[in-house]
Amino acid sequence: MIVENFRPGTLERWGLGWEELSAVNPRLVLARVTGFGQFGPYAHRPGFGTLAEAMSGFAALTGEPDGPPTLPPFGLADSIAALATAYAVMTALTARTTTGRGQVVDMAIIEPMLAVVGPHPLWYDQLGYVQPRTGNRSRNNAPRNTYRTADGSWVAVSTSAQSIAERVMTLVGRPELIEEPWFADGTGRAGHADVLDEAVGAWIGRRTRDEVMDAFEKAEAAIAPVYDIRDVVDDPQYRALGTVTEVQDPELGPIRMQNVLFRLSETPGAIRWPGRPHGADTADVLSELGLSPAEIDGLREQGAV
Repeated sequence: MIVENFRPGTLERWGLGWEELSAVNPRLVLARVTGFGQFGPYAHRPGFGTLAEAMSGFAALTGEPDGPPTLPPFGLADSIAALATAYAVMTALTARTTTGRGQVVDMAIIEPMLAVVGPHPLWYDQLGYVQPRTGNRSRNNAPRNTYRTADGSWVAVSTSAQSIAERVMTLVGRPELIEEPWFADGTGRAGHADVLDEAVGAWIGRRTRDEVMDAFEKAEAAIAPVYDIRDVVDDPQYRALGTVTEVQDPELGPIRMQNVLFRLSETPGAIRWPGRPHGADTADVLSELGLSPAEIDGLREQGAV
């Protein structure tokens, strides 16, 4: 398997196009990850995750209603594209067990970001609906927001289930709101978010984060503290899951980093190294494809590898 992260046509310019590679090894799986895919009017544009966050509708949805579109302060689209590519490659490898042949995986970073944004194409197609920015609020349920506690911390509350919404309003001392006709479903509650936010926010604002968390847990209502990374590494649930693990680095010694994303009961995964040096396996991969050491050296001289 080879993973390519260049503009379309880069491998071909080096004489390593799909036809040449597959002729050497017909079982090869080639993953091509670019901003806009291998064809179309934007295919040869430089592309980064930021552009996908903008073009997918994510930025237009994110931020306060009266504020500008907001981009995430981390590589959101890149990360989602990486996970989608890994799934696509596994699909291609599984197909190879049946067909005996490899294939090209064409991943455009703009596409998986659009997929996770939600059913907006369907809404627009059938209803002509374009979702506006709503800040931390949801168009589907309320109360759903972040609220500041008496000790200056923040918590996030979600009421995606009707039973949870009822528990929250009972907890904060406003059970009469449950009897309102509009409270019976998420859309109705979202239409009265101001009333619900005021009730929940006022109750939370008079208590510390620990008091709020304890009360919500006893009421079996959904809440979470708003963490920064210091809170993440100290959290007992993350510790129990082993979400942040310690790995030995040959230069830095022991370092902490995110662990494997899931736990398999029969074949659990583990991190063998925090990151291989750039190009560490290039010569081995190209040798498996039939290139001689002299040919590989020639590619290095051209700056191809």
